Amino acid sequence: MRPIQRLAIGMLAALASFGQPAAGQDLDRRQLDRIQQMLRNEGQAIVALADAADAGVRLPADFAIDWHNDFLKAQAGTFVPFIVSITSARDPLPAVLLYVRLAQGRPAHGDGPVPATPGGARPMPVFEEIYPVELPGTPGDALRVARGFSVPPGDYDLSVVVRERERLGERSRSKRAGVIRRHLSVPDYETAGLTTSTVMLAERLTVLREALPPGELTTRPYAIGTREVHPAADAVFGPGEELIVLFLVYNPTFGPGDHFDLEVEYHFFRQEGHRAAGEQRPAGRPARPAAQPGEVYVNRTEPQRFNPLVLGPASSPIAGQPVLAGQGVPLGGFQEGDYRLAIMVKDLLSGEAIERQVRFAVRF
Repeated sequence: MRPIQRLAIGMLAALASFGQPAAGQDLDRRQLDRIQQMLRNEGQAIVALADAADAGVRLPADFAIDWHNDFLKAQAGTFVPFIVSITSARDPLPAVLLYVRLAQGRPAHGDGPVPATPGGARPMPVFEEIYPVELPGTPGDALRVARGFSVPPGDYDLSVVVRERERLGERSRSKRAGVIRRHLSVPDYETAGLTTSTVMLAERLTVLREALPPGELTTRPYAIGTREVHPAADAVFGPGEELIVLFLVYNPTFGPGDHFDLEVEYHFFRQEGHRAAGEQRPAGRPARPAAQPGEVYVNRTEPQRFNPLVLGPASSPIAGQPVLAGQGVPLGGFQEGDYRLAIMVKDLLSGEAIERQVRFAVRF
């Protein structure tokens, strides 16, 4: 079923759930037909905007749209939780449609027109959905819409469209809209070897009484087991805030008795344009990630250990539970500037080690 049909069916079901309208009369067949036609028309209009963007047509930018996503291992393929931030700079709007479409693409061909297939047609979407969205009542306020989907690993072209809703009985006029396009390289978590999810910057982490049913994960995509990550709005923090980083570790080595043993280190670097990489380390300092050009090493936190003695048998990765790692670091002692957090994950049984990084800024 195409997203236009799902939109119409869902909205009509929502109308039915409200019962009788204010006038005390049930919606008659003619009214329902008009509503259904209006839903089809606006669904087709928003898909047409995505088609035009894929063809390289210059489109309106009545909304400021920002896209953020992460990558997590799924039972089949890779789960992509995402947040779309929408801002209307003009008069507040009561509602919009959000259309997200993902189609097979070529590696890093940029944000130009989507390449056609050998037969001349553009690739069929591997994922597409239309979401009705209520906007905040004040112009300039951003709305963050969190959703998620699962796709096979690979390279994809992403189209995100926001369009003002139609109103029944309203005279025809141009609807405000906005479009962005991105390229996504979705990782393969089915390969052997130590690996991690993306590193997430969080506003907070909450504990759930129980894991959410699968049907709720599309609207609360950052719920991981009995933990729910609330992603930070951006990577800029004040000195009175806490830097919360979270990620999942996959595929540790198992020894006798399903034993595993991981160690995670966190190293902070600050960008300083007049300093160069390759600083001399004092004798006896433990091995750590190398500074990049223009960086100076700041500090580190105490290493974390993850094994059955620390986590308990119920959290063993051999039962399909990933290891949730992370730290909360108060930023009161940090100077103003741009930082890189280098994370070293070590498998103490196999000796394998990988490095991940995330950048953030402290502003006074």
